[in-house]
Amino acid sequence: MFKVSNNNRCFEKNGTKIFYLADTCWSAFTNISEEDWEYYLDYRKSQGFNVIQVNMLQQWDASQTKLNYKPFEVNDDGSFNYQVYNEAYFERAYRMFEQASQKGLTIALVLLWSNYLPDTWASQMPLKQFGIFPKDKVADYVDKVVELYDKFDPIYIISGDTDFQTEEVVNDYYNLALNRVKQKNPNALTALHIRGREADLPKTLKENPNLDFYMYQSGHNSEFQTMTYKLAETFYNMTPKRPLLNSEPCYEMMGYSRRVYGRFSREDVRKAAWQSVLSGAGSGVTYGAHGIWSWHNGQLAFDSSVGEAFESPYDWHDALHFKGAWDYAFLKDFIERNDLFDLEPTQYLLENDTEDIRVSKNKDVILIYIPSNINIKLSGNLSDKKMTYLDLENKERMEAAAHYLAQKNQTQIQMHRFVKDALLIINL
Repeated sequence: MFKVSNNNRCFEKNGTKIFYLADTCWSAFTNISEEDWEYYLDYRKSQGFNVIQVNMLQQWDASQTKLNYKPFEVNDDGSFNYQVYNEAYFERAYRMFEQASQKGLTIALVLLWSNYLPDTWASQMPLKQFGIFPKDKVADYVDKVVELYDKFDPIYIISGDTDFQTEEVVNDYYNLALNRVKQKNPNALTALHIRGREADLPKTLKENPNLDFYMYQSGHNSEFQTMTYKLAETFYNMTPKRPLLNSEPCYEMMGYSRRVYGRFSREDVRKAAWQSVLSGAGSGVTYGAHGIWSWHNGQLAFDSSVGEAFESPYDWHDALHFKGAWDYAFLKDFIERNDLFDLEPTQYLLENDTEDIRVSKNKDVILIYIPSNINIKLSGNLSDKKMTYLDLENKERMEAAAHYLAQKNQTQIQMHRFVKDALLIINL
């Protein structure tokens, strides 16, 4: 099972430091057949993923499905009767948990997505809802979930895509559920998945010792992609100190939110990952493909007006094979193989006039992510260090040439010959 390391900056599993690499599959328990689930797990496992993020309940903006799996009895108006569990649903989820566990994959399980709670942005959307989860059923529901699935060592993500508008949401739902999980299993790992661009947590939750690590969401709005590193910086410097990861960067081939024309490319999602990790969110990252999170059947319709209003997804058969997932797998392997779990953001070294280039270092190496090619300017004399450029799309390498300008106390490094983004590796 995943555990927090002693330095509160990364995770361990079986005594070995591990990089959390998740895929987003929110709609698994309602939309995926068990046969397709096994194929999906095998493919992601082969790529190096170790976590699958899943919503325990029905995802409100999932793609249409021919399957009919609901967590509760359904009322005539389509809302849920939260007094009556559909036991067949939870039994099926158990089998899916078991399949993942047998393949060495951890399920990060969202307990209470924001649309199920009163006074959140999602439950206030003017559309057909499943109904508000009763406060007096939260403890019973958490107990049921933990008792059923705890043997598989899941990570419990207490909230899903949430904001925190009221004390009722904070205390009577999220804090109650968080504490209940820890009462049932003090060793369980917990986090909160929060809405895009949320830059803080309520004090009650942030200071609760039962919260184990921070998740932030840089999101899918094309105007705010700087949130990859700005939120990383914010949460990295937060007290108390905890492991940190970007749990929802832009998804590959996702249409920009608010139905703005355009989609996030392989290069866009790779940029989001490296900017996040080198800006403080170095304990892991989550990938997403537009068609996997909602488990889209290309023969069925998708309502692009719901929620953040994304353009139509790709069929899941196609989305599963998007190339960006391999880039995320490479990032995980790079961090683990080089034991880079002690990286610290060192943006002050950069003297180029942009924040998009991100700098991080430990005692052995400086890493610089360069999204668009340019000559690099660094403070101090590093001209005698070994420097290598790594092309992040094709994984080709080249030596970097540098010289020192004494009058400026600046090292200038000649730009690389690649046409996409690159990582500059400076060995100290």
